[in-house]
Formats: sequence, C-alpha cells, structure tokens
Amino acid sequence: MFVCAFIFPNLYNSVWFIILVLTTFLGLDILLLYVSKGIEASRKTPEKLSNGDLNPIQITIKNGYTFPISIKIIDEIPFQFQVRDFKIIKTIPASTQKELVYDLRPTERGEYYFGNLNIYVSSPLKLISRRFTFDKDQMVPTYPSYIQLKKYDLLAFSNNLYQYGIKKIRRIGHTMEFEQIKEYVQGDDLRTINWKATAKKNSLMVNQFQDEKSQSVYMAIDKGRVMQMPFDGLSLLDYAINSTLVLSNVILKKQDKAGIFAFSKKVENRVFAERRSSQMQKILETLYNVKTDFFESDYSRLYVDIKKNINQRSLIILYTNFETMDGLNRQLPYLKGIAKSHLLVVVFFSNTELNAIINKKTDTVQEIYDKVIAEKFMFEKRLIANELKKYGIHSVLTQPENLTLDAINKYLEIKARGIL
Repeated sequence: MFVCAFIFPNLYNSVWFIILVLTTFLGLDILLLYVSKGIEASRKTPEKLSNGDLNPIQITIKNGYTFPISIKIIDEIPFQFQVRDFKIIKTIPASTQKELVYDLRPTERGEYYFGNLNIYVSSPLKLISRRFTFDKDQMVPTYPSYIQLKKYDLLAFSNNLYQYGIKKIRRIGHTMEFEQIKEYVQGDDLRTINWKATAKKNSLMVNQFQDEKSQSVYMAIDKGRVMQMPFDGLSLLDYAINSTLVLSNVILKKQDKAGIFAFSKKVENRVFAERRSSQMQKILETLYNVKTDFFESDYSRLYVDIKKNINQRSLIILYTNFETMDGLNRQLPYLKGIAKSHLLVVVFFSNTELNAIINKKTDTVQEIYDKVIAEKFMFEKRLIANELKKYGIHSVLTQPENLTLDAINKYLEIKARGIL
C-alpha cells in the first residue's frame, strides 16, 4: 500500500490510518488474551498403554475467557509413534469446558514419554495467538495387550458364543475327575450309573464328573530371529506375548496352573506354573520385561531345560515360526523329545502378505513366477503341520491377528477332549 501511495500521493494518509486501525486492534487482541487468566487444560492418559491396541488419550480444556476462542492443540506425543504433524483445531464457547479424545496405537513394549501439551489460543480477532503449556514430561509404560485380556475374559466363558462359531470345540466323552453322586434324571449318561449307590438308595444313582483341574500349562515363547517378522506394525514376538497374557488368564479361570518362559540362546523370563491370586500380575510383569536381540534360537537348550525343570506331564504351548521344512527338520528331534513327556502344541504363523500375491491377477511372466513361489510357501506351511501331526505333536497354523482366539480354542479343545 505504501508503494501505491508513492505513485498516488493522496493514498499516503489513508495508509497510515489503516496501520493505526490494525495496531489498535492488535493491542485490543493482546489485551483480550493476556489480561485474563486464560485457559486450564490437562492430559489424561491410561495408567498403562495396551500394546497393539488403540488407547484413548483425553484432553480436558476449560475456557476461562468471556468470549469464544479458537484453539490449536499440539501435543508432544512419544517419539516411538513418529508422528510429526499432530495438531487438533477446535472452537470452544465462552466459559465452558470441553473434552477431546484421540487414539494412539503403540507397537512395542517399554516406556513412552509425553512432552508438553501446547495449546495456542486465539480470540475472535485472530491477530495473535497465546501459547499455554501443560503436563510436562509424563511417562506411561506400554504393557502387553490388557485390552484383549478383558475382551477375551468374557469370550472364553460365554455359552452364547457357540452359535457364532467363536469356539469350535468337538467334545469327546467326559473327564474322569469325580465330583459327586446324584440321582438319575432323564438325559444322564447310562454308563455313569453307580450300581452300589443304586442298591443302597433303592433308586438310580449316577456318578457326576467335572473338568480336570490343577493341570500345569506352560506357554513357551520363542524370542529368536524367526519372531522378528512384523505384521501390521507389530512383531510376531509381541503377538505371541499378547496371546500368552490372554491365554494365561483363561487357564487360571479354568482352575489350571499357568506358567511361562521365553528362550533364544538361553531360557529366561520364567514363571513357574501356579494358581495363586498374584499369578496374573507376575505373568504380566514378566511379559512386559521380555527383551531380546533376536538371536538364533537354541532348541537343544529348551529341551534340556524342560526335562530338568518340568517333572509333571504338562501342556506346553510353544509360540514359534517355521517358514520351511528344512527349518522344521533342524528342530524336529528336540520337539519329538519334548512330546514324549508332555503334550506339545506348536503355534506358528501363516504369512498373510503372501495372500495378496496369490489373489492378485497375473498379467506378466514375472507375476506368474511370483504367484507360484508364494503358493509353494503357503503349501509348505501345511506340510509342516502334517509333519508335526505324524509324531503326535499338535499344531496351530494361524494368522497373526487371529492368534489369541485360535490359541484359546486349542486349549479349550484339549480340555474338552481330556487328552492331557
């Protein structure tokens, strides 16, 4: 405008008038924003974050101004998320309180540090912004998925889930743990009639059985190189840890004893199978502290450790991964050795990324080669399951996202069939 005033001198005074008006409004804006106390805000996080799940972070803002304000929130979220463009823009009416929620999904366990909660406030004039800073340096630990723990706590025991196909259990016979003798009612199994009690009572009496309890179940987690592969941002190791936490809770609710250990070059992170009230907390803390450099796993040491420390026949659920038959054959002698003394279930993963290649329409020779190789790898996974079955080793071939549900189903199936 001053350039125009140099060409047209009559505009010179008008330009200074406009500058005066702008300066006046700027001073008024500063007065509006800085005379009052301003706003109050706080960030509310969960006590601990759940790994692999969406965790709500709540921001509460109280507007202390007597006029509506525009705010821009820049929360300094932990560096692990690598989010560099985080901001929330909202308008808050005069003298009101507003709650905002955003979600974070961590993909690794450990300590997450939140920085400052920065809020930039503008008046309706919007000439300047006033910055407020709250909640400096807040640390929140990320634990294995306790959100899944609460979710499957109900799924495992709700009878209504049978109709939805959540639990695919084939019940064979009944277990032999005696509960009581009761009078016969129509529908009771005739094979359970207690003839001695019938003779004494002079009416038909039957033996009633219940699921066997206090059986030892160990979850063995391979934290070696094969478990480093990521799916949806989460490593196979963390999928296994989340599943172990949920399954441990189901096992304890079924009155069995749950224990865990992890191994790679050596066996560590051990919790012996017990059924104490503090067992879940002990398992949670142990799983939180599982750390690894993803070395090559030593199955011979695993076999020796199980033979030395687990004397009673137990159910051992081994979370690992085999990509090829050669990889299985190297470890098969040790798996067979474990299966002689215990009921062994090997849980390994199908590569879901291969499905995209297999289902993709092929147009070139190279794409046909890729599709054939992908189908070969998928077929080899099924061969691994069949090879384990030949030696009496149970297996669960699952996709990472279905791991927890499939592991629970397998445990409930073994309980229902009474084969432990």
